[in-house]
Order: sequence, then structure tokens, then C-alpha cells
Amino acid sequence: MSNFNYRFVLKTIGFLLIIESLFMMAATVVSYYSHEIAGDAILISSTITFFAGVFLRLSGTEDYVKPIGKRESFLMVAMSWIVLSAFGMLPFYFSGAIPSISNAYFETISGFTATGATILTDIESMPKGLLFWRSITQWMGGLGIVVFVATILPMGGNASVLYDAEVTGIGYDRFRPRISQIAKRLWMVYIFLTGILVLLLWLGPMNIFDSVCHAFTTISTAGFSTKQDSIAYWNSAYIEYVITIFMFIGGINFPLIYFFMKGDPKKLLRNEEFKWYVLIILIFVSIIAVGLYSSGKIEGVERTFRTSLFQVVSILTTTCFSTENFMNWGAFYQFVVVIFMLFGACAGSTAGGIKIVRIIILFKNSINEFKRQVHPNAILPIRLNDRVISIDIVTKVLAFIFLYLGILIISCLLLSLSGMEFENSLGAAISCIGNVGGGLAEIGHNGHFSDVPTASKWYLCFLMLTGRLELFTVLSLFMPAFWRR
Repeated sequence: MSNFNYRFVLKTIGFLLIIESLFMMAATVVSYYSHEIAGDAILISSTITFFAGVFLRLSGTEDYVKPIGKRESFLMVAMSWIVLSAFGMLPFYFSGAIPSISNAYFETISGFTATGATILTDIESMPKGLLFWRSITQWMGGLGIVVFVATILPMGGNASVLYDAEVTGIGYDRFRPRISQIAKRLWMVYIFLTGILVLLLWLGPMNIFDSVCHAFTTISTAGFSTKQDSIAYWNSAYIEYVITIFMFIGGINFPLIYFFMKGDPKKLLRNEEFKWYVLIILIFVSIIAVGLYSSGKIEGVERTFRTSLFQVVSILTTTCFSTENFMNWGAFYQFVVVIFMLFGACAGSTAGGIKIVRIIILFKNSINEFKRQVHPNAILPIRLNDRVISIDIVTKVLAFIFLYLGILIISCLLLSLSGMEFENSLGAAISCIGNVGGGLAEIGHNGHFSDVPTASKWYLCFLMLTGRLELFTVLSLFMPAFWRR
């Protein structure tokens, strides 16, 4: 621990707090423009956050170009999300809108991790400034708040280490050279898509405030809405199709989106994970649409198709916006929802879950095991996008899925011990570790987590953070061996 660069960690978190205070100030402007008392609370919170950031920035003179190891990167990434959520909850708490610290922190870390789980039971009664701040937290966390730092600060080789610690994926397709430049381009794409979505939503029945808030929470596949009824509030086919398209885009690997927009669509269209992503959506939209229409649960061919498409894309991308109460559709559809909540969309996207690329590798490895029963001496490599996947990556994928499912089982047991019903425990665990936002039973469609016991809420906060940083970044911090030189 003698070589541990703790000043790098503190200074970087300080910089993030300063950035957070500026975004918080934007929410202050919205609140004052709307003539809300909550504006004072947001302003005070922004001021406290700013000076806390300045204090940490002045904590040392460590050079950002000085190399750091995995210990610093893992701790800095995990602590950034924890600290930003702690300061991010201040507007909710100081305004009295969420007077409980546990509830305020739950709501905030749910935002930053792009989970979308909420404790609010009457969203429309919330001040606009707070709703705007709530949406900003999801937009900031969607692509990665630490990756954002890499676009501004001259970190040298450290940018690559931090990128690996935060961005979702399995490692084989990550960009190694010029990470700072890649991060800037990804954020440019992210901002551009957000702007386009704001305009498209504004052309529909949404006002400018709702358009901005929903653009933030759609492209980040996060799911916070300004209405208790979510997207169903507008009852607009136009809004549903537009949001469906951008949820779909948010579930794609962002580097591939960048190449597509740059004029190189082949990288996207030939990508194996993207093909599976599209195929899964097409298959299950067809199955669900036929089932709903034939059972008469939804009337009209177009409305049935639109509803099926919206809900499949919403859940698979872990956005969890809703237009219909899928809890009333029957056991089969609820089972499909659970499967989608586990899967998630593509690696490198803003979506949560296991990620489709890991499912592909697991599937191919299982097929190879059957082949080895017949040809035990055969060399059967796993290929993805015409490239051989190393055994190390396959092993890591298997370990990830084992840990993921193991944590789910343990979480269900712990939540059940707190007094939660089985379905609620299962739904809450899958929702939070997968950064989905929805749930089952009482916390299913447009449900809320306000009735979850306090201790369970703090545990679910831990699950949200662990799921967002894909297990190893957070869990490694609890391993004594990780801290040994």
C-alpha cells in the first residue's frame, strides 16, 4: 500500500464533484424559472458539492500522467459513484421532497447507475427542478461518469485503466490506443443523439421540459419518467415509436454507433452481437404480439405490435419504460420479462444485465462441449466476429455468469429474511443488479421501492453499484489479495 496513489483518487473525485455541481446548477436554473422553493435547496446543494470538489482537488500535487494500477482505478471508479450519489442526494433531502436519507440515496444512486428503480409514489407532485436533476443523474451515469473525466483531463495511459474499470464489456473488443480520443468521440455521439431525441419528442405531444428529461433517460436506457404512468401518460403512438428507436440505439455498443455515424456501417451490421440483439427482438416481438392479439389482451393489430415492440425493447435494454401493465399478461410473459431482465442488451452500451455477448460465448462454449463428447481430441476454438476468443476470456465470462447468478440467489435469500415476499425479493434483486428498474409483483409495472425495508434498500444500493460496474470492479475491493503489492 506504500505506493498507493491516493491523491490521484481524491483529486479525480474532486473534479467529478465540481462537474456534478455545475449540472446541479442547471437544475437550480430550471427550479427558479419554474418559481419553486426547491431552487434554494438545489443551490445550497450545488454550492456544498462545488466547494467539496475544490477541497479534494487541492489535496495534493500528484501528476495525472503518473501511471496508476488496478488498485487505484478500481477504488477510484467505485468511490466516484458512491460519493457522487452521496452529494447528489442533497437536493432531494434538503428540499424535503425525500426526507429520508436512505430513500434519497436510493433514488440518487438508482439514477447514476441508470437503474431507474424509484421510491417515489407521486412523481407529478415533485418540483420540476428535482425532476430535472433526477433525469440528469441518469444521463451522466449512462455512458460512464468516470469515462467523462477521460475526455477532459490529460490522464495519459491512466485513461485506458479507468476505461476498463468502468465500461461494460468482456475486454476483447475494447479500444486500447488513444482512449481519451475515443471517449471524447463517444460523448459527442451521446450528446448528438440526445439532442436529436429532444427535438423529435418536442415535435410530439411532449413539452420542452418533458422532452429534455425523457431524452436524458431514454438514451441512457435508464427509465426515470416525469409521470407516474411513465410513457403511457401521453397515449401517443408517435412518442412510443420514437422512444423505442432510441432505446434500441442506446442498447447498441456505442463504439459501433460511432463508426456507423462516421460512415462505416459494416462494423455494426457485421457485428455478431448486434445480429443476435436484433434477432432476439424480432423473435420475441413476434411471439408476444401473436399471443397478445390472439388472446384479446390488446385490441388492434398495430397497437398490439407497437406495445409488444415497445415493451420488448424497453425491458431488453433495461430501460423499463412502460405503456402497458405486463404483469396482467400472464405467467408466460412474466417469465419472458425475467429472462430479458437477466440478458440485457449489448456490451459497450448504456444497458445493464449480463450482456448478449456473454450469452453468445456461453452458448458457443456449450455447443463445443457437446462436440468434445464425440471428438475428445479436437481443438474447437470459440469464434466471435471471425476472431478466436482466448480461453482467458471464456473463463472470465463463465466466472462472471456464475458470480452473477450466485449473487442473485444470495440476494433473494437476504431480501426474504428482511420480510419481503419471494416474488418481490426476486424482482428487486434482478432489477437492481441488472440496472433494470422494474420488478415483479408489487414492484412490477410502474411500481416503487418505498415499502422495501430500510436495510434492504441499502443492500439494493450496493447491488445497483455492483451491477453497473460489472461485479469484479466492486467485489475485488473486498479481496485482501487485491491490496497486496
